[in-house]
Amino acid sequence: MPFYETVFIVRQDASPQQVENLANQLAAVIGERGGRLSKRESWGLRNLAYRIKNNRKGYYTFFNIDAPPDAILEIERQMRINEDVLRYLTVRVDRLNDQPSPILQSRGGREGERERGRFGRDRDSGGKSMRERFGRDRSSGSDRSESHGAASSDRPGEGGT
Repeated sequence: MPFYETVFIVRQDASPQQVENLANQLAAVIGERGGRLSKRESWGLRNLAYRIKNNRKGYYTFFNIDAPPDAILEIERQMRINEDVLRYLTVRVDRLNDQPSPILQSRGGREGERERGRFGRDRDSGGKSMRERFGRDRSSGSDRSESHGAASSDRPGEGGT
C-alpha cells in the first residue's frame, strides 16, 4: 500500500475535544478502508500565516498513513464537507518516518532557547560591543575610523587644492 502524510487545520473556535473527535473519526475511516495510521501528532493551536475564514489560529494535526488511495479520497471528502476544517494537505511519500516531526522536535527544545538566545546565538557575547566583535561600525557600514567630512584629492571631479 502507498504511504501518505496528511496535515489538517481545524478552526480556532473548536475545543480540543472536538479536534480529538474529528481525528478519531478520520482514523476510523482509514481503518475501515483497510489502512493503518502509523503516527498521529497533535501540533496544537498555532498561528496561521494569513487569515483563513476570519481565523488567525488553528489546531494542527498530522497523520502518517499506510492506506489504499480510496481511503485517502474518503478522508479528504469528509474534511471538505466538515465546516471546522480550514485546510488540509495530503502528500504521497516513499516511506514513513517514525521519528517525531520537526514541529514536535522544536517544541521539545524550548528549554535551551533561553540560554542560546534568538537564532541559536549565545546570549552573552562576552561584554563586547558590535564594533569590537565585527571590527567595524554596523550602523554606518564603514570600517574606517577617520572623519568622513574631509575632502580627498583622489576623488574624480573634486579638486583637493
